[in-house]
Parts: sequence; structure tokens; C-alpha cells
Amino acid sequence: TPAPPVPPLRLCLIGKTSTGRWLAQPSEPGPLTELLARYGRVPLPPYIRKGRAGPSDYERYQTIYAARAGAVAAPTAGLHFTPAVFEALRQRGIDWTFLTLHVGPGTFQPVKVENVAEHQVESEWGELSAAAAEAINACKARGRRVVAVGTTSVRLLETVGRKGLPLTAWSGTTDLTICPPFDFRVVDALVTNFHLPRSSLLLLVAAFTGMESMRRAYQIAVEREYRFYSYGDAMLIL
Repeated sequence: TPAPPVPPLRLCLIGKTSTGRWLAQPSEPGPLTELLARYGRVPLPPYIRKGRAGPSDYERYQTIYAARAGAVAAPTAGLHFTPAVFEALRQRGIDWTFLTLHVGPGTFQPVKVENVAEHQVESEWGELSAAAAEAINACKARGRRVVAVGTTSVRLLETVGRKGLPLTAWSGTTDLTICPPFDFRVVDALVTNFHLPRSSLLLLVAAFTGMESMRRAYQIAVEREYRFYSYGDAMLIL
């Protein structure tokens, strides 16, 4: 027999946050994670099928190493990392470790100011474990490069790096906004996708590469018809 239809969920809007987002009280009691699993959908960016997710997106729009619920967008640079990629890294003696940053809805907000230094990225919650901090410190001590996978990883690592070096375990919210010029203290290289114009993600890349290098890279990507954005290609910035 077919499953019974899911009853509708009603939300009572009770106010707005300082960033203009609504606070809502659901009509049905229960843990938020259960309500989201029942009524929610994959939060695809609006440029992918107008934000309408299909069945395959529940697996595709997720990294294979995702472990904790809380983000409203996938760290899309990590989508390129398959079991085969991890095995290739292992065979080359390249180590890795994991961190957590719950990407917030501010990642979709465009830069609306002419002076990029005035743009403020919304705060996001993150955590760097003691084991991850130790692994990164050991990498630095051996003179090897710390390669961040995704702008989200950069934001968390540079947040923790501003608490002092060597790195220590940390958890909390970060409001760090990275734009040119910026003093990177932890990250030496970056794997990232090709981003939307006038986005905070593009500002971060420009801070890492320099504006002219970024423009040349994007021009080459356009000429060679690389795929852009969340389900697109990635570049390695050394």
C-alpha cells in the first residue's frame, strides 16, 4: 500500500533577525532535524534548475565525508573528492584531515557595495578538533603545504589562525570576511570551484591569488568552456 501523505506543516512567523531573516515557529512539535528531514528539500543554489532538487541531488549535492548536519549549502570543492581521489592521495603520501563549517545562507548573498572592504559575510558556526589542529601543525612543521579544499575550509582555518599559532582546538562562530588584501597565516594552497561574480567567495579567491591572476584564470576557463559554480570544475591554486 502507498505511504500516507505527509500532513502540511504550518509556520508562524514571530519576528526578524538583525540580518532580515524570519524566525518561525512550526505548528508540529518535534526536533528540528526530524522536521527538516520530513518537509525540507536539498538547498540547491538558485542557478541549478531554479533551485528545484531532484532525487539524485540528495547524494550528488553532498560530500562523501560529510558527517554533521547543519549547513545550508554543500562545500562544493569537496564534491570532486571521491574514494579514488583519496586513494591516489594516500599512495602519494599526502595526508588529510577534516573540519566542520556550517555554511550559512549568507553564502548566496551578492556583494552589493562598491568598496569590498565594507562587505560583511554573515557569521557561521565551525569547529576544528584537537586532532585536526595537531595534523595541520605537524604539516607546517615539516615544511609541507596546507591545501584547503574549498573557501569554507579557508574561512575556518584562517579564523582559528588568528587566535594564535600553532593551531589549537576551537569551536564557535566566525564572522571573518576575507577580501583583498589579506594576510593568510595557515592556508598555502586552495582547491576551489569557479564562483559567481560579485560573490564573497570570489573575493576570497582574489585575496588568495591576486586580482590579475584570478582574472586570467577565469578568462582561460571561459575560453576552454570549463563548467562553473557548484556542479562545475575546480582549480588548484598554488
